[in-house]
Amino acid sequence: MAAALPDGGFPNCNSPNLVLRQPTTGECVTIWNNTSAAWIDSLTTPLYLEESLFLTTVPLAKNGGMTTWVLVHRDQLPDQRRVLCSCESFLKHSLTSDTSGKVSHNIVHGIASVFCPVPYRRRGYARRMMQELVKELYKWQTDGQPSVGSTLYSDIGKEYYTKLGWASNITNTQIELQPSAGPWPSSAKAILESDVESLCKRDEAIIESRMAVPTTELETRFTIIPDLDHMGWHFGKEDFATDHLFKKRPSAKGVMVGTPGNQMWATWVHRYYGRHDDETPHNVLYILRLVVEADETATRLPSDASKRPAQDVYEEQVRLLKAVLQAAQAEAAEWQLDVVKLWDSSPLVLDLLAQSELEYTATDRQEDSIASLLWYDRDGGISETPPFWVNNEHYAWQ
Repeated sequence: MAAALPDGGFPNCNSPNLVLRQPTTGECVTIWNNTSAAWIDSLTTPLYLEESLFLTTVPLAKNGGMTTWVLVHRDQLPDQRRVLCSCESFLKHSLTSDTSGKVSHNIVHGIASVFCPVPYRRRGYARRMMQELVKELYKWQTDGQPSVGSTLYSDIGKEYYTKLGWASNITNTQIELQPSAGPWPSSAKAILESDVESLCKRDEAIIESRMAVPTTELETRFTIIPDLDHMGWHFGKEDFATDHLFKKRPSAKGVMVGTPGNQMWATWVHRYYGRHDDETPHNVLYILRLVVEADETATRLPSDASKRPAQDVYEEQVRLLKAVLQAAQAEAAEWQLDVVKLWDSSPLVLDLLAQSELEYTATDRQEDSIASLLWYDRDGGISETPPFWVNNEHYAWQ
């Protein structure tokens, strides 16, 4: 049992005695037990606890990449104190560019798993924790690079976190396609886990060249680098779930089509929010990242939005995108997933999709997985003018 709080059972959320700390191993277990009811997905409670520990050892999280934070009373001892609220932060590498196209490498922190135990809710503790986190993350694990901001994905709409400084992204668009059983298109080649690192490096070079395009339309652009660590975190969560549900793991981590220069590839993850044999599981094949080498609109600059390749290349790109998405639909059907989701498609991809004859729906998320960005000013305060977020795709979700 936690020791009594020096200033009463429920300290005021504005008390100077409330501080951020890192939890002990035992406190982490308590946090995971508390969060299991909300985030257990397809697992049992013991498996959820096992997964939570496992996910501290996978890429992006391991070697200090993930930090767990707790809001506690400064006078209570570890393993005796009450954890009023908790969350995680992930160290991420990002790029920014200015109007001249100068690209800078930076640090951004991804915030996840914000949770307040039931007895402590509606007392302002989550708000206080986030306010303290803003100050802490500005100087946390910067390793010589500037910490420019933090991201989170809100599942409670846009209003709450916007008031705290995390502005919801201009759009949170997604394309949804239904699974379709059958063989992959003959032009589609499976991406194996051993292929992913080289593809991530190619992708980073492509992104950096697009971020380097000068512009007078946007003052600052920002993107999270879709590196191997990001992919590895998603693959680790996927492996744990599929080991449990199917006693095997998916070998395909995505699909590639085309020839270098006009190539297209997608990495994906199998996400099980419930058991595959439940009546309404709502499980998803998320396309983590879609790369289209011939896509000049991927700069996301308004002046580039109408650019299209030559007609013969354009027609080939329609066929390639169709093959990528048909492979994703077949993969979803094979692994008993309920939908394929692709986030933040570029103007060219949307145009190609419209010509593909595939059936799909396009929506803009309003309540769940709302990408939100807090940007620092020069003094570590909250800037009122966050940059334009490029590549708001699912790989960056944590």
